[in-house]
Amino acid sequence: MNRFLIPFGFFIALVVLLAVGLKLNPREVPSPLIGKPAPDFSLPQLHTADATISVAELKGQVWILNVWASWCVACRSEHPLFVEFARQYPVTLVGLNYKDEHTEALRWLVTYGDPYTYTAVDREGRAGLDWGVYGVPETFVIDKQGVIRYKQIGPVTQEVLDDKIVPLLHELEALPG
Repeated sequence: MNRFLIPFGFFIALVVLLAVGLKLNPREVPSPLIGKPAPDFSLPQLHTADATISVAELKGQVWILNVWASWCVACRSEHPLFVEFARQYPVTLVGLNYKDEHTEALRWLVTYGDPYTYTAVDREGRAGLDWGVYGVPETFVIDKQGVIRYKQIGPVTQEVLDDKIVPLLHELEALPG
Protein backbone atom coordinates (compact mmCIF):
# COMPACT_ATOMS: atom_id res chain seq x y z
CA MET A 1 0.00 0.00 0.00
CA ASN A 2 2.84 2.44 0.82
CA ARG A 3 4.38 1.90 -2.59
CA PHE A 4 1.25 3.51 -4.13
CA LEU A 5 1.17 6.46 -1.72
CA ILE A 6 4.56 7.86 -2.76
CA PRO A 7 3.75 8.06 -6.51
CA PHE A 8 0.28 9.37 -5.66
CA GLY A 9 1.87 12.09 -3.49
CA PHE A 10 4.18 13.08 -6.35
CA PHE A 11 1.20 13.15 -8.70
CA ILE A 12 -0.75 15.47 -6.36
CA ALA A 13 2.28 17.76 -5.98
CA LEU A 14 2.66 17.92 -9.77
CA VAL A 15 -1.04 18.77 -10.22
CA VAL A 16 -0.74 21.57 -7.63
CA LEU A 17 2.35 23.01 -9.35
CA LEU A 18 0.66 22.93 -12.74
CA ALA A 19 -2.48 24.57 -11.35
CA VAL A 20 -0.41 27.38 -9.81
CA GLY A 21 1.58 27.79 -13.04
CA LEU A 22 -1.56 28.12 -15.14
CA LYS A 23 -2.71 31.05 -13.02
CA LEU A 24 0.51 33.04 -13.57
CA ASN A 25 0.64 35.83 -16.13
CA PRO A 26 3.33 35.05 -18.75
CA ARG A 27 3.78 38.80 -19.34
CA GLU A 28 4.94 39.22 -15.75
CA VAL A 29 8.28 37.46 -16.01
CA PRO A 30 10.33 38.57 -13.03
CA SER A 31 13.34 40.50 -14.22
CA PRO A 32 16.61 40.31 -12.33
CA LEU A 33 17.13 43.97 -13.36
CA ILE A 34 14.23 45.35 -11.28
CA GLY A 35 15.76 47.39 -8.47
CA LYS A 36 19.17 47.46 -10.16
CA PRO A 37 20.91 50.25 -12.10
CA ALA A 38 19.91 50.47 -15.75
CA PRO A 39 22.59 48.96 -18.00
CA ASP A 40 24.57 51.67 -19.69
CA PHE A 41 24.52 52.30 -23.40
CA SER A 42 25.65 55.05 -25.71
CA LEU A 43 23.94 54.57 -29.04
CA PRO A 44 23.43 56.58 -32.21
CA GLN A 45 20.12 58.37 -32.57
CA LEU A 46 17.83 57.34 -35.40
CA HIS A 47 17.11 60.85 -36.68
CA THR A 48 20.65 62.21 -36.33
CA ALA A 49 23.32 59.61 -37.02
CA ASP A 50 26.17 61.72 -35.63
CA ALA A 51 24.33 62.29 -32.31
CA THR A 52 24.18 59.71 -29.54
CA ILE A 53 22.02 59.12 -26.50
CA SER A 54 23.27 57.45 -23.35
CA VAL A 55 21.83 56.25 -20.07
CA ALA A 56 24.21 58.64 -18.28
CA GLU A 57 22.56 61.62 -20.03
CA LEU A 58 19.15 60.55 -18.71
CA LYS A 59 20.19 60.23 -15.07
CA GLY A 60 18.40 62.67 -12.80
CA GLN A 61 15.05 62.25 -14.53
CA VAL A 62 12.40 59.56 -14.63
CA TRP A 63 12.22 58.04 -18.10
CA ILE A 64 10.66 55.20 -20.03
CA LEU A 65 12.52 52.92 -22.44
CA ASN A 66 10.35 51.28 -25.09
CA VAL A 67 12.06 48.58 -27.16
CA TRP A 68 10.42 48.35 -30.60
CA ALA A 69 11.02 47.49 -34.24
CA SER A 70 9.24 48.17 -37.52
CA TRP A 71 9.03 44.42 -38.19
CA CYS A 72 7.30 43.80 -34.84
CA VAL A 73 3.60 43.07 -35.28
CA ALA A 74 2.84 43.44 -31.54
CA CYS A 75 4.50 46.88 -31.53
CA ARG A 76 1.69 48.16 -33.75
CA SER A 77 -0.89 47.55 -31.03
CA GLU A 78 0.95 49.54 -28.37
CA HIS A 79 2.34 52.33 -30.53
CA PRO A 80 -0.84 54.47 -30.69
CA LEU A 81 -0.95 54.33 -26.87
CA PHE A 82 2.57 55.74 -26.67
CA VAL A 83 1.71 58.45 -29.20
CA GLU A 84 -1.23 59.52 -27.01
CA PHE A 85 0.79 59.06 -23.81
CA ALA A 86 3.49 61.41 -25.14
CA ARG A 87 0.85 64.06 -25.83
CA GLN A 88 -0.58 63.81 -22.31
CA TYR A 89 2.45 63.33 -20.07
CA PRO A 90 5.72 65.26 -19.84
CA VAL A 91 7.92 62.19 -19.34
CA THR A 92 11.03 61.41 -21.37
CA LEU A 93 10.17 58.49 -23.63
CA VAL A 94 13.16 56.80 -25.23
CA GLY A 95 12.61 54.41 -28.10
CA LEU A 96 15.17 51.66 -28.53
CA ASN A 97 14.91 50.60 -32.16
CA TYR A 98 15.95 46.96 -31.98
CA LYS A 99 17.63 45.01 -34.81
CA ASP A 100 15.89 47.08 -37.46
CA GLU A 101 16.65 48.63 -40.84
CA HIS A 102 17.23 52.39 -40.62
CA THR A 103 14.89 53.33 -43.46
CA GLU A 104 12.14 51.02 -42.21
CA ALA A 105 12.36 52.48 -38.70
CA LEU A 106 12.12 56.03 -40.04
CA ARG A 107 9.18 55.07 -42.28
CA TRP A 108 7.42 53.48 -39.27
CA LEU A 109 7.67 56.70 -37.23
CA VAL A 110 6.48 58.85 -40.14
CA THR A 111 3.54 56.51 -40.76
CA TYR A 112 2.42 55.82 -37.18
CA GLY A 113 3.69 58.91 -35.35
CA ASP A 114 6.81 59.56 -33.32
CA PRO A 115 6.15 59.68 -29.57
CA TYR A 116 9.81 59.44 -28.60
CA THR A 117 11.93 62.15 -27.06
CA TYR A 118 14.94 60.22 -28.37
CA THR A 119 15.20 57.11 -30.52
CA ALA A 120 18.35 55.07 -30.00
CA VAL A 121 19.45 52.56 -32.62
CA ASP A 122 20.45 49.08 -31.44
CA ARG A 123 21.16 47.55 -34.83
CA GLU A 124 23.09 44.54 -33.52
CA GLY A 125 20.94 44.00 -30.42
CA ARG A 126 23.81 44.32 -27.93
CA ALA A 127 22.10 46.94 -25.75
CA GLY A 128 18.91 44.88 -25.79
CA LEU A 129 20.91 41.89 -24.59
CA ASP A 130 22.33 43.94 -21.70
CA TRP A 131 18.78 45.00 -20.77
CA GLY A 132 17.58 41.39 -20.78
CA VAL A 133 15.25 41.87 -23.73
CA TYR A 134 13.45 38.62 -24.57
CA GLY A 135 11.78 40.09 -27.64
CA VAL A 136 9.99 43.19 -28.77
CA PRO A 137 8.12 45.05 -27.54
CA GLU A 138 9.38 45.52 -24.01
CA THR A 139 9.06 48.60 -21.83
CA PHE A 140 11.00 49.75 -18.77
CA VAL A 141 10.46 52.57 -16.27
CA ILE A 142 13.68 54.02 -14.86
CA ASP A 143 13.80 56.34 -11.83
CA LYS A 144 15.86 59.51 -11.25
CA GLN A 145 18.74 57.51 -9.78
CA GLY A 146 18.90 55.36 -12.92
CA VAL A 147 17.32 52.29 -11.30
CA ILE A 148 14.90 50.09 -13.24
CA ARG A 149 11.58 50.12 -11.39
CA TYR A 150 9.29 48.28 -13.82
CA LYS A 151 9.46 46.00 -16.85
CA GLN A 152 6.64 45.08 -19.22
CA ILE A 153 7.20 42.16 -21.54
CA GLY A 154 4.97 42.33 -24.58
CA PRO A 155 2.79 45.19 -25.72
CA VAL A 156 1.72 47.86 -23.25
CA THR A 157 -2.06 48.07 -23.04
CA GLN A 158 -4.26 50.90 -21.81
CA GLU A 159 -4.81 48.87 -18.65
CA VAL A 160 -1.05 48.56 -18.04
CA LEU A 161 -0.62 52.30 -18.59
CA ASP A 162 -3.52 53.21 -16.28
CA ASP A 163 -2.92 50.63 -13.55
CA LYS A 164 0.87 50.30 -13.45
CA ILE A 165 2.94 52.82 -15.40
CA VAL A 166 1.09 56.09 -14.69
CA PRO A 167 0.71 55.34 -10.93
CA LEU A 168 4.42 54.46 -10.79
CA LEU A 169 5.28 57.73 -12.55
CA HIS A 170 3.22 59.60 -9.92
CA GLU A 171 5.03 57.71 -7.17
CA LEU A 172 8.40 58.61 -8.69
CA GLU A 173 7.29 62.25 -8.84
CA ALA A 174 7.59 62.36 -12.61
CA LEU A 175 3.97 63.47 -12.88
CA PRO A 176 2.15 66.06 -10.79
CA GLY A 177 -0.69 64.97 -8.54
